Amino acid sequence: MAAAPITSAIFGATGLVGAHIVTSLLSLDAFGTVHTITRRTPKQASDAALSKKLDAIVEKDTEQWVPKLNEVLKADPKAALPAVFSALGTTRVAAGGIANQWKIDHDLNVEIARAAKAAGVKTFVFVSSAGTRSLAARWLPYSKMKNGVEDTIKELDFEQTIILQPGLILGDREVEHQGAGAFKALVKGVGSVSKSWHDSLGQEAEVIGRAATHAALLASQGKAPSKYWIVDTAAIIKLGRDEWKF
Repeated sequence: MAAAPITSAIFGATGLVGAHIVTSLLSLDAFGTVHTITRRTPKQASDAALSKKLDAIVEKDTEQWVPKLNEVLKADPKAALPAVFSALGTTRVAAGGIANQWKIDHDLNVEIARAAKAAGVKTFVFVSSAGTRSLAARWLPYSKMKNGVEDTIKELDFEQTIILQPGLILGDREVEHQGAGAFKALVKGVGSVSKSWHDSLGQEAEVIGRAATHAALLASQGKAPSKYWIVDTAAIIKLGRDEWKF
């Protein structure tokens, strides 16, 4: 007997990585309804083939996102292995300062995770970042945000936690991060010398999105290597590119 499709909700669905997670979830039969809660309508809503399973909830007030998530989870409490994904994040410039960025990158992600746990969500997937716990980086505001969210998710003790830690995220953003162009050029240059060096430094957003989806699918099948699964850069390449054969 085939397993029931997995219902999922995703935050950050209109971002670079989040959009690819949505597309991957919608393309796989193993996943059923995909709920997105965003400020603007995801691009997949205009795709007839993809939009059949998409429930796009548009809410410009981020303070209403957790209540919206609660509504979604209460509406379908018997959904098979409900999973919540968060690829939510912004930049200091876009947010208008570190304090505002902290409200999104840290506080809102923590609220989402706590709400998911309280609602009985079994699998929580968070897109974090590589290198945030190194001696050189751990004191930076960005690292503190990511590490704080990771630590909270671990303490919540989901049945399955998946933390993706990509390096430089490659792909075309609507608004590029400050200084990212130079780093991307560097990674591209390194890639012309060594593919493995390229893969360790930066990963394509599409590959990261597929890796998140693939990891959640493996977890639903009891194939996750651990209850608290850190998907590092090598695993992202493996799951999202080398073993992506769906």
